[in-house]
Amino acid sequence: MDERAPEVVDWALAERIAVRVSGRSTFAGSYHADSLVPDFEELTAEAEQLVTAETGLVSQAGPARARVTDRAGWVRANVASFQRLLRPLTDKVGARMAAGPLAPLTRRAAGAEVGLLLGWMSTRVLGQYDLLVLDDDTAAEQDLVYFVGPNVLDLEKRFSFPPREFRLWLALHEVTHRAQFTGIPWMHDHYLSLVERALDGIDPDPMRIVHAARRLATSARDRRNPLADGGVAALLATPEQAVVLQQMGGLMSLLEGHGDVTMDRAGADRIPSADRFSRSLRARRRNVSPPMKLLQQLIGLEAKMNQYEQGEQFIAAVEGVGGPALLNTAFESPMMLPTLAEIREPDAWIRRVASRSAV
Repeated sequence: MDERAPEVVDWALAERIAVRVSGRSTFAGSYHADSLVPDFEELTAEAEQLVTAETGLVSQAGPARARVTDRAGWVRANVASFQRLLRPLTDKVGARMAAGPLAPLTRRAAGAEVGLLLGWMSTRVLGQYDLLVLDDDTAAEQDLVYFVGPNVLDLEKRFSFPPREFRLWLALHEVTHRAQFTGIPWMHDHYLSLVERALDGIDPDPMRIVHAARRLATSARDRRNPLADGGVAALLATPEQAVVLQQMGGLMSLLEGHGDVTMDRAGADRIPSADRFSRSLRARRRNVSPPMKLLQQLIGLEAKMNQYEQGEQFIAAVEGVGGPALLNTAFESPMMLPTLAEIREPDAWIRRVASRSAV
């Protein structure tokens, strides 16, 4: 008998809404799509070789596997990943939340919110390395490098990108992330431990809303954006969670910046159009309507997008002082990782690393 606690999200509803919101791309049935699978299979393998040559990272999980999917397929993969990721939270508070009279409505409301978010994101995402939580039951569907075919085609046509160059460029970024998590022995478990600590600290106490309202008022008085460091999740975080979120923010900024830098360097001789790709995608990230900008702030997506730029600036500052050797110190152990504050002030991380080396 399965004694698992009731889910806190209606996942079936989330999937149905997300698939509906994702819509159908103009290029979903295009003959241009025929080249996507063979191209990404070939170029992902090439990208893995280029990343290894640039970084020295060798995946301990075997060759990367590319999967080209449509928006609905990306939605289903992420619903499954979120279910695995949130199991600790479900086990902790699921039974308590299910006992309330409004439980069915709460589950459906959560499902609708997740569905709307995933549906919108499915129209934007180009590639993704599926990390999250691994389990034996669905191992064949994990550790995949996803590419959302219709979205890739849409950008290629809109900006007249050379397809093979653009696809290799995308593959380089995602394969770099896979190399980070499967080529650095401790990285995968450390990342998941941070996620688990963040989830473990969640408390459905209504007083968290009161505390968040006070933080909103304080930020407004200080003329700061209260959503800048992670959206609503950061606003509702307990002090303990806030520390974990700062650690996660520092880690992800480092990894995103490292992914962008590696992508540019590893593909320098193979991708003449890389600068144009980078400029176009940065403009795409910024070019959103005010309502969409607010949504990105609420869900923490704007903070994630800032991670790319902040991570690159951190890497440039560190390498300017000690070259790649100093940067590689960050990947030696979890203790050497920069915090989000150190990402924003690289000299602080450099001083900390220097003090440890001197001991």
